[in-house]
Amino acid sequence: MIRAFVSVSLWTLLSRVTGFVRDILLARLLGAGLMMDAFAVAFRLPNHFRAIFGEGAFSSAFVPAYTRIRTQAGDLASRRFQGEILTLMLIAQGLLLALVLLFTPGFIRLLAPGFAASGQAMGLAVELTRITFPYLALVSLVVLWTGVLNAEKRFVAGAAAPVLLNLAMISTLLLAGFFASGAHAAAWGVLLAGVLEAGLLIIAAMRAGLLAPPVWPRWNGELARFFRAFGPAVIGSAGVQIAMLADTILVTFLPAGGASSLYYADRVYQLPIGVIGVAAGTVLLPEMAKRLAAGDETGAHKAQNQSLAISLMLAIPFTAAFLVIPQEIIRGFFGYGAFGEDAVRASAAVLAAYACGLPAVVAIRSLVASFHARGDTRTPLYASLTAIALNLGLKLLLWRDYGAAGLAFATALGAIANALILGALAIRQKKAGPDAELALQLAIAVIGTIWLIATLLLVREFAGSAFAALPAFAKLAVLTAAGIAAYGGILLFCARLAKLSLRFR
Repeated sequence: MIRAFVSVSLWTLLSRVTGFVRDILLARLLGAGLMMDAFAVAFRLPNHFRAIFGEGAFSSAFVPAYTRIRTQAGDLASRRFQGEILTLMLIAQGLLLALVLLFTPGFIRLLAPGFAASGQAMGLAVELTRITFPYLALVSLVVLWTGVLNAEKRFVAGAAAPVLLNLAMISTLLLAGFFASGAHAAAWGVLLAGVLEAGLLIIAAMRAGLLAPPVWPRWNGELARFFRAFGPAVIGSAGVQIAMLADTILVTFLPAGGASSLYYADRVYQLPIGVIGVAAGTVLLPEMAKRLAAGDETGAHKAQNQSLAISLMLAIPFTAAFLVIPQEIIRGFFGYGAFGEDAVRASAAVLAAYACGLPAVVAIRSLVASFHARGDTRTPLYASLTAIALNLGLKLLLWRDYGAAGLAFATALGAIANALILGALAIRQKKAGPDAELALQLAIAVIGTIWLIATLLLVREFAGSAFAALPAFAKLAVLTAAGIAAYGGILLFCARLAKLSLRFR
């Protein structure tokens, strides 16, 4: 399991690194004004739907079902099941795409109503959304074939696909002079990425002998069972996306630059979520499902504890850095060209607000596997909806006074509530078994983080004029190197002192 975790994490890390290159180009070309606001909305809208109907919701229902059918009924039955799901997906995505392309202005007025007051912003958002929205149909196919490959413990292609999104957008942004604007270049890069990602997954599934053609669905026990699991998972994912959609709606009422601040801060915030949280959830779900199917409850709990330990030991130092040096991080990555100091300060405030919920967001990926591996998608749904209600209420209270940072802080508090509810229910229902070793590992991570914070403050405050004269990216590199050395050193020292092995299996 750990080898697969590392493999997925490395590909996700490459995706985040190329994503930063992409976002640096966006910051240089578009800054944090009207054009970037319009692109941010056009880019987020198809991703909201992808996150609702794909990724976590789809995988949590599809992977256990596909694995069970393939194990119990054989290859032909699992291929037919895949083909039926593919047919339903093509029909649903085709209808949604047709509706959005036909009624794009109304769609934008509904989901980004603040743009209605600005004809220029509205027109640009409509143009860009018509370019980017077909990406949803293509990436939905990617989600299906990724699920098929993940069920067979073939994680590389699905983890590598997002790299193509970044490379495609980098290519079109470098050729921005050939497009109507930099925002149009970015939008066409999104569409190109969908084509490339779908092509990659088709080839990977075909080479693995796992690609099935569309089959007209027959309503039988397996299909009904899939939708009984998929329905609650979609509602749960929809709850999260409704909260994020609230961000998209409310931020369009803020002054120019609000949507951009959320976008840039989110790109940094998503680095540990993608590298750590998504990797943990991707690998842990099939591992727990396999152990539980074999009757190994203890092994399933052990796998989950390892996933939680790794996730939180890696996420907690990110949280500290985002809270202590957010301006240095934003300035180091994006503070060039059209991205000025006002944009740095605004995005840094959003990043610090998001950071409060980072450990919870990462832990949720491992906690929810307790339920999904057992075919229980309802309990996470109830936990998610409770947290989302809190999240939405806080957004409505905070956005007017605190702007984009208030929206991000509400998101963080909602994630904390979700993680606490999931953890309490998992322990109460004996679907999780935290032990003394997990507690000791987390205690060591907290000690290391305290030392990390002290190191960052010392370097920033007392390194002298030589440090102050460094370019922004070099300052960030120095702080990063000092932080890694401090945290890694104290982690190894405390583990040795406590006679605790950090070698996970």
